[in-house]
Amino acid sequence: MNAPLGYFGDQPTQRLIPAEPIVRLEKISKTFPGRDGQPVTALQEIDLAVPQGSILGVIGRSGAGKSTLIRLVNGLEKPSSGKVIVDGANIAALPESALRHARRSIGMIFQHFNLLSSRTAAENIALPLEVAGYDKAEIRARVEELLALVGLTDKRNRYPSELSGGQKQRVGIARALATKPKVLLSDEATSALDPETTRSILDLLAKINDELNLTILLITHEMAVIRNIAREVAVIEGGRIVEQGDVFEVFTRPQHEVTRSFLGDEAGRVLPPYVQNRLTQEATPNSQTVIRIGFRGPHATDPVLARLAREQGIEANILSGAVDEIAGRPFGTLVVGVPESASLKTLEFLKQHGLDTEVLGHVA
Repeated sequence: MNAPLGYFGDQPTQRLIPAEPIVRLEKISKTFPGRDGQPVTALQEIDLAVPQGSILGVIGRSGAGKSTLIRLVNGLEKPSSGKVIVDGANIAALPESALRHARRSIGMIFQHFNLLSSRTAAENIALPLEVAGYDKAEIRARVEELLALVGLTDKRNRYPSELSGGQKQRVGIARALATKPKVLLSDEATSALDPETTRSILDLLAKINDELNLTILLITHEMAVIRNIAREVAVIEGGRIVEQGDVFEVFTRPQHEVTRSFLGDEAGRVLPPYVQNRLTQEATPNSQTVIRIGFRGPHATDPVLARLAREQGIEANILSGAVDEIAGRPFGTLVVGVPESASLKTLEFLKQHGLDTEVLGHVA
């Protein structure tokens, strides 16, 4: 007989974050047999640590290795080399019976929901509890708790065909939480949803993370998802993690070209065509130097261009820009043109005011 499934009652009033990450990948590599008999490498020497209670986003293009990585975490795939540690257990080394038990601590939500069409919302949520052997009274109580948590109490008897995409995903989230996991894996869970529904699902995941101290590992190709919910991000390309760190730091100071390409026009990073088409790397006597300025944290709303004009007598021509919020912190980008003769003085002034700068080129 399994122990009763408490939900909020046994949550600690004060969180204690352990020194050891709850998910840890150590030197993970994974190869698959190729069609020509040659092995195909999906992941190479992956090191990744996910602290308990955190939200980590893993972003990459199709074929970068994201889905393989998440399948390793829940034991659906075994690594060719390295260790996958979840809640202290080496998932790859567990026998099948122990692995089935360990998976109860690892919830999973999917892009296309994976609900059983012949079961109602309540019956879909109940399924993992039935498999785990809980009695009917415990299952009913747990299902009602979860329906309330995801806002679907009035949809308990609806079948998947009667639910919207967002409602189906809420059922999927509730089902993933049924056995009270410590880790929740999200495999492109918002990719099939419209922007408004995506926002509501991300809000729900943030609520679950906050209330339950549940660790969430997000796999996505959408930077907006990372920006809105994740605290840490890892960028994967060609089976390798090419950049990782605090979301705000990676978004505002991307170091790798792949990261920059994913950022796209986030916070005004893309130049408008009328500037891009005229941009050169060589300055001419009458050209303007094009400078990208990054406004971070407390400097995000500083009237720096007004000060530049007032204190230095340099008038900057605004070419593009945006102000945004990343991981709950303000960030802005301005692309400006200043006379070539004043460029060094401008860069020094901006540096003194704690702003990031990048010279993009010159326009006539």
